[in-house]
Amino acid sequence: MLLPNQLTTLRIILTPVFLFLFLSEDPFYKQLSLIVYILAAITDWYDGWLARKFNYITAWGKFMDPLADKILTSAAFLAFVILGVLELWMVIIIVVRDFLVTGLRLFADSKKINFSTSNLARTKTFIQMAFIYYLLLVYTAISFAPLYKGNEKIFAVLTDPQLVYYSMLFVTLLTLYSGISYIFNNRILILQLFSFENKNS
Repeated sequence: MLLPNQLTTLRIILTPVFLFLFLSEDPFYKQLSLIVYILAAITDWYDGWLARKFNYITAWGKFMDPLADKILTSAAFLAFVILGVLELWMVIIIVVRDFLVTGLRLFADSKKINFSTSNLARTKTFIQMAFIYYLLLVYTAISFAPLYKGNEKIFAVLTDPQLVYYSMLFVTLLTLYSGISYIFNNRILILQLFSFENKNS
């Protein structure tokens, strides 16, 4: 197994580790979860860089790398659902959209059909990541008593339920819109893809 694929596997392994640590009531474990999440995110950047620079591109890597990304992101969103920070229905929309589009792209790649990634999709991913890191940083900081004590009012603003709700609503609607836009813009290729599949079935 090439190093980029090993890093992808490591990212998948780190996901349940992150969940266990973040959902723990132990403040140290919760703080450690942030390091684990950042480490997992770094493997995403680094394995992609290695694959492009040294042409370490395999069918396994092309299949698993985007799935590993979605697994990690979905785990973070679901963790905040479990903690009662985010609404389940919003997270379901995001997870279903991301896995649906990723699955569609992987299926198309297997048939040698390439779907373009729009700037909107890149923007969606960036905003999703920024929001996840915001929540992780804030809720991890709350568990760090020396930082939290004396700054309770600041953290109350940062974790204001309305702020979190409407921020997540924006992320959800942007994710949903980008998914609809993605399918619409690639509708001809999608029709070709499934027409090709039907002819060979």
